[in-house]
Amino acid sequence: MTTTSETKTGGGARVRVQRFGTFLSGMVMPNIPAFIAWGLITSLFIATGWLPNGILGGFGNADAIGWTGAATALAQADDGTTFPQYVGLVGPMITYLLPLLIANTGGRMVYGARGGVVGTIATMGVIVGADIPMFIGAMIMGPLGAWLIKQVDRIWAGKIKAGFEMLVDNFSAGILGGLLAIAGFFGIAPVIQGLSKALEVGVDWLISAGLLPLASILVEPGKVLFLNNAINHGVFTPLGVQQVAEQGKSILFLIEANPGPGLGILLAFSIFGIGLAKASAPGAAIIQFFGGIHEIYFPYVLSKPMTILAAIAGGATGVAVNVLFNTGLRAPASPGSIIAVLAQTAPDSYVGVILSVISAAAVSFLVTAVILRASRKRDLEKENAGDLSAAIAQTEANKGKESSVLANLRAEGVPAGDAEAVAEESSLLTDTRPISNIVFACDAGMGSSAMGASVLRNKIKKAGIEGVTVVNKAIANLDDDVDLVITQRELTPRAQERTPSAEHVSVDNFMNSPRYDEVVEKLKEQHAAK
Repeated sequence: MTTTSETKTGGGARVRVQRFGTFLSGMVMPNIPAFIAWGLITSLFIATGWLPNGILGGFGNADAIGWTGAATALAQADDGTTFPQYVGLVGPMITYLLPLLIANTGGRMVYGARGGVVGTIATMGVIVGADIPMFIGAMIMGPLGAWLIKQVDRIWAGKIKAGFEMLVDNFSAGILGGLLAIAGFFGIAPVIQGLSKALEVGVDWLISAGLLPLASILVEPGKVLFLNNAINHGVFTPLGVQQVAEQGKSILFLIEANPGPGLGILLAFSIFGIGLAKASAPGAAIIQFFGGIHEIYFPYVLSKPMTILAAIAGGATGVAVNVLFNTGLRAPASPGSIIAVLAQTAPDSYVGVILSVISAAAVSFLVTAVILRASRKRDLEKENAGDLSAAIAQTEANKGKESSVLANLRAEGVPAGDAEAVAEESSLLTDTRPISNIVFACDAGMGSSAMGASVLRNKIKKAGIEGVTVVNKAIANLDDDVDLVITQRELTPRAQERTPSAEHVSVDNFMNSPRYDEVVEKLKEQHAAK
């Protein structure tokens, strides 16, 4: 069951797109630490890095440097002569490590460890069969190899004589993986390489034609519809990493991750908003800009849909500035925090990147301010004082602990009509089974769901309740063995598909939902009944 009166459980095109996007981003997100490590090594040690080092960066004449403890390969000089050059860390990591990690993760998502192994073997074929980083190939071959071995296993499931199971399992996976690697080398790698080249040419054309800022028309609304991880890690990351391998940086890492548009919107709500929006926006701005959790500004946009124009204008402005200054990042900025953005900025791009964030924030602020001011009188007439409870929850979340003063304010500030509405929604928590396992779920299983889990975990601890676990997971990793699943309203239908027997709670914002108090009250009743 779900504690929301109007949650749509139907799939619909948007849910299907979200599911596909989540699958793509799910292969990349768990491996972001590896991308960050590669980006830092690249920023430091390549020839144009902060601390150029031929041994680690993979450049220069190995004979001239004289270090004998590192792998070398023959390189060709401009005059046609050859010399030994250090392999370094940068090249092998982007060529082998990162694609194989993605393939293994994708394979595991489809068929566990066995699928991960076969998918990784299959991906090795497309890696060696192409001369570009095979991220798209890994995102195809990893899940494909896992799905195929899953079908093969079904053929003789329950038909193998006792004692021969391991023999059949190992050889079937090895033979299929080997065949897929060969097929990938000769057949799939050239196709994917051609596709990658075409996409790269398209991006270069958009940049040269000055049209790349128009991508914000699709990107910014997509973010608000919870497609942000799919857009960033399913599309821009594979193409961006390929650009880094060729050019040393990529502008694509900045299209979705720029924290400027969200910051501008939240600052405008802080000044020109009313009620809950004005009270909670400053804390949300800090979390969004420095913590990189972009999802926190989505409810503000959804509460005033016209502000999506501000997000689009701010995003397009940021992209335009980056195009103008020819800026880029060395690796994905994840989460989209200003700290992560600056940490991955190429040495020659700091001025442009900083200006892109400032200009994006300024434009989105101005557009949002105009929209809020134009509708302020109408909004004041519709203002609902009951929303104060959510604002207090946001303040307590930012503070990190509950406040008796705010608790009194909450009790005094909710009108009777709104109290009845809250009570009506509370009555939806009617499942009588004990709750011992609570999961916060979002697209990536990090970021916003981790913050929500922390907020509820603190509330449960302060209530003196024991024996209840609160964790955060990606929706794709949910199993139907949990008692209660908490998701943002837009994502509840997908969570219900994964955990049909669990109780479901929908919230508008992981940081400021009054539903948490309802959950705690139910746990108190459960605890007292023991």
